[in-house]
Amino acid sequence: DRRRDSPAAGSPIQPIIKDVGEVYSRLLDHRPVIQGEIRYFVKEFEEKRGLRELRVLENLKNTIFETNDRVLPKCEQAMQDNLSETFKRLQAANAMIHRLQERECEARKLQADRVMAREEKCIAHWEEFMKEQQNKRAQVDEEHRKAMERLKEQYSEMEKELAKYVSF
Repeated sequence: DRRRDSPAAGSPIQPIIKDVGEVYSRLLDHRPVIQGEIRYFVKEFEEKRGLRELRVLENLKNTIFETNDRVLPKCEQAMQDNLSETFKRLQAANAMIHRLQERECEARKLQADRVMAREEKCIAHWEEFMKEQQNKRAQVDEEHRKAMERLKEQYSEMEKELAKYVSF
């Protein structure tokens, strides 16, 4: 039983212990003060922050409506205008490129025709040259044959004459 009873329960130390407990709670136990400060901070934060968030959301809503009502149609119109102009320019550029390609194709065809004409001319010239060469060869062959015949005749006559002199 003595253990349960505090040793200072009826003694003059009890007011001192009580005073020490109060000093401890005032100087060293900060829980009540901190809890009060936390409650105050939360209350101020919720009130001020809540209104600020509400204003931010309201401003955001207004900005979205303004964007949908005014800015978006303007952007769409500008985009349509610019796209149609760009499309026209692209069509014009495409037509110009097509004409350039046709001109280039015609120039290539004309050049190819010229090359073919030159080749045909060269071939005709070559064939004519070859015919001339054959004619000249035939003439030279004919002259050679005639010369051979003349020489044969001349040698045969010389042999005959020589044969006359040999029979002496």
